[in-house]
Amino acid sequence: MGAASAEPGQCSVSGFETFDCELAHDGGGLTFALPDGRVFAFALVSESEGLGYIGEAEALYPEELGAMTPAADAPGCWIGGKDGFAFCAQVAQ
Repeated sequence: MGAASAEPGQCSVSGFETFDCELAHDGGGLTFALPDGRVFAFALVSESEGLGYIGEAEALYPEELGAMTPAADAPGCWIGGKDGFAFCAQVAQ
């Protein structure tokens, strides 16, 4: 696993409008802060599946959102978590 790096981006998650975010990524996943102060984390399991998590910044056991797959017509978006949770993350150009 490589060292984490962060880049400015645009993010959206279920329940929030698109917002500016700092995308921290290490090659196996990414994390970013939500507007309400919680943190979203995504761990890539394979090229076509990942697991989403959401919780307080210092939480030892964040809520697991379930398995997610890439959205067919939306690059950078993943869908299918618990209760239809979805997120999009794009590095700013």
